[in-house]
Amino acid sequence: MKARFADAAKSLFEIQGGPRVDFRQPAGEPALAAADSVSWRVFKNPVSLFVGGVTAVILELAEPRVRTGVWEHSSFRADPLTRLKRTGLAAMVTVYGARSVAEAMIAGVGRQHARVAGKTPGGEAYRADEVALLDWVQATASFGFLAAYDALVEPLSAADRDRFYAEAAPAARLYGALGAPTSEAAWKAQLAAMLPRLERSAIVLEFLNLMRGVRIAGPLSRLQHPLIRAAVGLVPGEVRAVLGLGGEWSPRPLELPLIRAAARLADRAPIPGAPPYEACERLGLPGAWVYRKSSP
Repeated sequence: MKARFADAAKSLFEIQGGPRVDFRQPAGEPALAAADSVSWRVFKNPVSLFVGGVTAVILELAEPRVRTGVWEHSSFRADPLTRLKRTGLAAMVTVYGARSVAEAMIAGVGRQHARVAGKTPGGEAYRADEVALLDWVQATASFGFLAAYDALVEPLSAADRDRFYAEAAPAARLYGALGAPTSEAAWKAQLAAMLPRLERSAIVLEFLNLMRGVRIAGPLSRLQHPLIRAAVGLVPGEVRAVLGLGGEWSPRPLELPLIRAAARLADRAPIPGAPPYEACERLGLPGAWVYRKSSP
């Protein structure tokens, strides 16, 4: 069972026909985040990463400029799972990749963003490399991944939550997100400031229905719809109200205990060949080092 779970979890990082990043190279080179960081602890968990990624996308799509850029200039509509995997791989490189590899990848993402521009259906101009939009995307990603780990794997202290936001700052600046939140309080302030700009859109429901329709691999496929409902449940209540995501999108009884069981198993199950495992090997650590139980 553990082997099947590991294979399924590993598949969430792999893109058929996509790039293969060797996280073991260059040997000894540190990542943007330290091995003992909260980020390394959080991002190793494929279950909470999937849930948090969906939460982040919902929040992104609530902002009209981000929504238009994502929906019209990416493959989300045609192939949402592959698009999420690409985003997940970028997160893996950002957190676990050697610094030189991460910096090169982030520079490439920046060049792609510089080519994306347009107008929302409401006539508002946008550019994907606008600092305000990059700040929102960075903030929603940090919130989504952190909230999912905290809710589904183990509660994190206030100090660790603040550390998680602060640890993202160096990479965020490389991405061009110069005002991304560096603490939980800063995230809450950014959410409050952005709330008047957020709006309901049929695209959010289209995205969620697309995610329900694609199939993820292995044992996790049985939890696919519960995982998506768990992601909606993590969206701050005031944003769910704006988006019109009512009780039909809330987790069902017993779903969260099942998801927590899967997430906690994943947190203690080393996955040879997965980015966190290879990153440990690059630094001369046992591959399973990052999977050690982190709570007392």
